[in-house]
This record gives sequence, structure tokens and C-alpha cells, in this order.
Amino acid sequence: MFTHAITRRPSPEMVNGITTANLGTPDHDLALKQHDAYCSALSSLGLAVTILEPEQGYPDCCFVEDTAVVCQDVAVIAPLGAPSRQGEQVSLEPVLAGFKPLVRVESPANFEGGDVLQIDKMFYVGLSRRTNMAGAEALGAAVKKFGYDWKALPCGPSLHFKTDVNYIGKNTLLVSPFFAESPVLAGFDTIVVEDEEAYARNCLLINETVLVPKGFPKTLQAVEKVTSSIIVLDMSEFRKLDGGLSCLSLRF
Repeated sequence: MFTHAITRRPSPEMVNGITTANLGTPDHDLALKQHDAYCSALSSLGLAVTILEPEQGYPDCCFVEDTAVVCQDVAVIAPLGAPSRQGEQVSLEPVLAGFKPLVRVESPANFEGGDVLQIDKMFYVGLSRRTNMAGAEALGAAVKKFGYDWKALPCGPSLHFKTDVNYIGKNTLLVSPFFAESPVLAGFDTIVVEDEEAYARNCLLINETVLVPKGFPKTLQAVEKVTSSIIVLDMSEFRKLDGGLSCLSLRF
């Protein structure tokens, strides 16, 4: 059960953020409204939400999930694999230190939180352009001390593991076709989200409610077969920067 979340408001500099989406330039004013709705949704589900101000010089700073992996026992600070984002984690450290003991991972062992999916006591770590095996091993060593286990698996063509794989409760994963037959995920029920609704694979489970991005009817219908507790949120401006629902918060 999550009780807290940390978010960071999108910066006006987000128009210069990293992206492969080719969906146009984000509208900062609309992004602020969408971020407010996102934080309100978290609050409505019982989370105390800490909202940080934007960090100058970091266009992608609203995507705080990448800066750390946080579980019940520890916060593991990520070195971040994208060079332009390295440094974002520094201002998160004192905030997280108010909640959890910290472990810092240093480059060349790189990982980003978008590549890490926790399900119960297991961490699934995707190896991507942003997360290497050394980073997965360092994260695994940090959490293993607290009774957790971890598994690494290749991400394929996607930016992050959670671009393609997300847990929505009841032993069910939303996955891309790339992960449909993954032996590492064989113990789960899987719903394959085809490429036409690829963005909607990044749904977010919060305390038995699933947050779903607006505009993806097939995925919404599939999630409705798993749970009736759903909140639909417009994520259009964050999608323009390859950012999804999980990217905008650290939850613990």
C-alpha cells in the first residue's frame, strides 16, 4: 500500500526535453494542468504528495521516477543513463532522505527507474540504453540486503522497460508483443497491447486502482476486464516527451 508520492512540476524548459515521439512541442500551460490532475488523482487514492518545483537546466526534470528506486526499506539513488539528465537526482536526495535510508549507485553502473518494475518482493530490471548490467547488479545488491530479489532482462527496442511492461494487479501484466513470450514473465497473466496503442502500456497501479492514459479505448477495455477501479488521465503533453503515468512520480 502506497502512502506517499514525490512529484516535480514540469519546467517551461520541457519544450527542449528528450523525445523520440515526433508529436510536436509540449504546451507547458496544459502540462501544468495535466500534472495538477495527476497529483490530485494520487491524493484521492490516499497518498500524501510532495510536489517539488522545477529544476533549472533540466528540461526532463518532471520525470522523477528515473532518479531513484524506492521501496519500503530503502531508496536507491540512480546515476541516470541520459547524460543531459545526470544531476537531477542530487536535489531528490535530501527529499528522499526524509523518508528512507539512501544507497547511491555511481556510474559507470547506470540505471533509471523507468527500467525497474517492482512486484511484491521482486524487482524486474530492464537492460536498455539507459540501464546497463552493472547498474542492475548494483541495484540488486542494494535491495537484496532487505530481503528482495531481482531479475534482469533485455528491453528490446523501447526506451524503458516500463514503456513495455506494467503490472495492473491480480497477477496481470500489460506487455508489448516483444515481451509476450518472455520466459522471465511466464508466471503472470499477460495482456498484449499492440503497437497502435503502445503508449497505453504504461498504466499505473496505485492501491488497487489503475491509472490509464486517455485516448486508448482497446487498452481501457482490457483493463476494465481486470478491475473496475480505474482513473483515466489526459497525458498528451507528457507523451510528447516519451513520458508516461509512472514517470511522473516516486511512490512508496
